[in-house]
Amino acid sequence: MNIIVTMPINHQVTYAVGDIHGRLDLLELAVDAIESHARGLAARIVFLGDYIDRGPDSRGVLERLIGLQRDAGAICLKGNHEDMMIRAFTSFRAGEFARWRQCGGGATLLSYGIGDDDDPTGTMPRDHIRWLAGLPLTTADPNRIYVHAGVLPNTSFRDQDDATLMWIREAFLRGRPKDFDAHIVHGHTPLWEGKPDPAEPERLSHRTNLDTGAFATGVLSVGVFERMSPGGPAEIISVRGEAYPHPLSDIVGPLPPPPIAKRSDRSR
Repeated sequence: MNIIVTMPINHQVTYAVGDIHGRLDLLELAVDAIESHARGLAARIVFLGDYIDRGPDSRGVLERLIGLQRDAGAICLKGNHEDMMIRAFTSFRAGEFARWRQCGGGATLLSYGIGDDDDPTGTMPRDHIRWLAGLPLTTADPNRIYVHAGVLPNTSFRDQDDATLMWIREAFLRGRPKDFDAHIVHGHTPLWEGKPDPAEPERLSHRTNLDTGAFATGVLSVGVFERMSPGGPAEIISVRGEAYPHPLSDIVGPLPPPPIAKRSDRSR
């Protein structure tokens, strides 16, 4: 890539990429579009989580992101689907695997050549599990917080727990501008009553939702955020590929699991 990648303190522009869900084809289009748009700017790329499940090539997506993190300094945040996969492979509990499969994990396993009747524990690359487990939950610039799902309104950022950052929906989505100290850039929810078209981003004064249901709609959205300009994106880049119809329940997404771990070092 020809993007000039800098340490976060020096970047001019952040390109925030919505939920990918196994769509390597759209990821490649998005990377090409970012490279063309940046044209030598000091920029960084932030991926907002949910790289796996539902789409056809989760393994390819992870391998591409690992390369972008290594070679271009991309920041990859952890989403709730990564959380489910990590829980399955670190607990080795049948219930965790069953839950993950029901929420699209079967497609991820197939991308690794693991069928429904195969034991995944001995064949999944452990370096991929370790990479996912080590991902941060947030990053920031002077005016915004970037996170997968959202934050709890009227709550100090230091008091947000990991499950909230990866899983929250209604309480966050119904929050008002005065409930937040910064503009929140997130994904996680492609469809709700305030966002009736899953293929369109949601742009509000206090938050930007970039989840456009790529696995189903064939639309992957990238927000362009100027470091010193507060609020929402200067523009949104949308790349488009083939749409694959999915049940409405897939687009709405799973409910959160029981609480798991203590808060961790969550930002980079």
